Amino acid sequence: MGTQQFLILFPLVVAALLLVARSDKLRGAVVWVSGVVIAIGSIALAVQRLTAPAEFFAFESELVNYAALGIDVVLGVFIFVMGVKYKKWLASGLALVQTALVVWFETGPAHSIAVESGLYVDTLSVIMALIIGVIGSGICVYAVGYMRDFAHHHPEVPDRAPVFFAVMFAFLSAMFGVVFSNNLNWLFCAWEVTTVCSFILIGYTKTEEATNNAFLQIVMNLLGGLAFAIAIVIVGTQFGTLELDELVSLGLGGAALGVPVLLIAFAAMTKAAQMPFHSWLLGAMVAPTPTSALLHSSTMVKAGVFLLIKLAPLLGVTTAAGTINAPGWTVMLVGGLTFMICSMMAISQSNAKRVLAYSTIANLGLITACAGIGTAEAIWAAIFLIIFHAASKSLLFLCVGTAEHNIGSRDIEDMDGLFVSMPRLARFMALGICGMFIAPFGMLISKGAALGAFVDSGNVALVFMLMFGSAATFFFWAKWLGKITAVAGTADGKESGVHTEEWASIRLMAILTGAAAVLFPLISSAVVAPYLGASFDVDTLAITGSDLLIMAGMTALIVIVLALTTGHDRTAHRDLPVYMAGVGTVGGTAEFNNSLGGVTSAAQRNWYLTPLFGEAKLDGIGTFISVAVLICGLAAALIFGSVM
Repeated sequence: MGTQQFLILFPLVVAALLLVARSDKLRGAVVWVSGVVIAIGSIALAVQRLTAPAEFFAFESELVNYAALGIDVVLGVFIFVMGVKYKKWLASGLALVQTALVVWFETGPAHSIAVESGLYVDTLSVIMALIIGVIGSGICVYAVGYMRDFAHHHPEVPDRAPVFFAVMFAFLSAMFGVVFSNNLNWLFCAWEVTTVCSFILIGYTKTEEATNNAFLQIVMNLLGGLAFAIAIVIVGTQFGTLELDELVSLGLGGAALGVPVLLIAFAAMTKAAQMPFHSWLLGAMVAPTPTSALLHSSTMVKAGVFLLIKLAPLLGVTTAAGTINAPGWTVMLVGGLTFMICSMMAISQSNAKRVLAYSTIANLGLITACAGIGTAEAIWAAIFLIIFHAASKSLLFLCVGTAEHNIGSRDIEDMDGLFVSMPRLARFMALGICGMFIAPFGMLISKGAALGAFVDSGNVALVFMLMFGSAATFFFWAKWLGKITAVAGTADGKESGVHTEEWASIRLMAILTGAAAVLFPLISSAVVAPYLGASFDVDTLAITGSDLLIMAGMTALIVIVLALTTGHDRTAHRDLPVYMAGVGTVGGTAEFNNSLGGVTSAAQRNWYLTPLFGEAKLDGIGTFISVAVLICGLAAALIFGSVM
């Protein structure tokens, strides 16, 4: 238990230190050292607990209870005050209602409910801890160099770096709290801390756009937080428990948990930016790139899908009694719809960060749908989708942030010649893109497993959603990959200005992307399959076969080739005479001598199909259908909840 407590508390200490560290040099040293310590702590926990059975710790403290309540109140007051300041009355109202409900419950009914196991650790929480501790810390280190450039490129933005880095580490602390808390009140407290940390980071620049997007996030997540709080009140007052594991056990035992399970799932889906709540994550793109990377890969949205996977045994198509499982159907349909619609909308985007945002929402939708199915095979796919998405997406966000500061744009159409002008960065970016959509990398294999689980569930709608969504995924990733790997232009030394912290973090994410795929068979057979066997009472999973070994070998070969070619000069060109059309000019520029003796500039442009897949066309459709599914799901939970 000591390692878990350390991982929760140490980032808080670092956050407090960073608030008072005004020197850039001192701040960088603190972030470097602290990031390494947190990563080592996460790895140490994995060595101790990754293949061990779940363990629940008899830890309960009135001091922690009051501290959690105090944090809830402080967060509520902060949101209320900020809402009044910016005239965002809905945010203030939701914060007031939620805080009042939490204070009433925790000072009243909750006092008579005994909690035996406040903390726990199992395989899923260790996997999440590795993602938070290694990838999250790597992003914090990357931010050291990035924020120097950000201050240079945005002199109009006040330098609030101490607050920025303090909130980043508070974010990590809260995420560790989410994955280790068995006490629902503690879990809720950590849950709300991630919401407020995200609010602060999204609104970092304090521009009108940033402020509006920050409040969009806070309002949507307050809706989820209020639903979560109501669910805790129902479970506590009607079933006399405040422990997550007991909640799952009660549901498996036939208790009437349809409404509270759906409310918690609703909170998880808002946190995971599922439709109709996806717009807050798109709005988060206005924040500095480290914020985007942190939200998308290792925190915030991952908290949502983590909780859905914990609830997966209570989801599925039908209940144990053979009746309609309203929460299961709601979760799987919202997730499947989000995956398909957001994958299609990504086709029409040329802004790289917006493509990454839609891709994140879509992949979270696929994970959500897998959780909704609730079978061992589906959760196998969901866990690996989380792992591969975390590594590849963090790599891509960091690459886009570095490219933006060096080429002056985050638009994919402005990445002509990136393979020549920034060869190392282009190779890392290509690796991240390959990791997201092609074989033999794990995302594609995991999607194949998800398809098998969808077919086995008998849900034809989900199968079609996955098919069309996957086709759209191939379309937008292939366009981007083709753009950055085209050899054109001249080497101009742009990579010389990339900070050491940026290269270190980018290399770390690249190593994790390759290692996750190469070690896929080992992780599956030694870690994930035993965990699912215990959680779902199955002996083996058919997915853990020899095909994974072939995939791992192919991945290793690709990674080795990329590593060996990194740094080689591909810009040398022979001087050629003009001969008909299309002869390249001297110096390797994106120009050629045409047949009339003139010089023509060459350019490649992608096809975005905006009339078919534009946001204006699809966003409203997806939002309307998802709202209808949520309303129908709540009605069904009220009707059929008594037999769950």
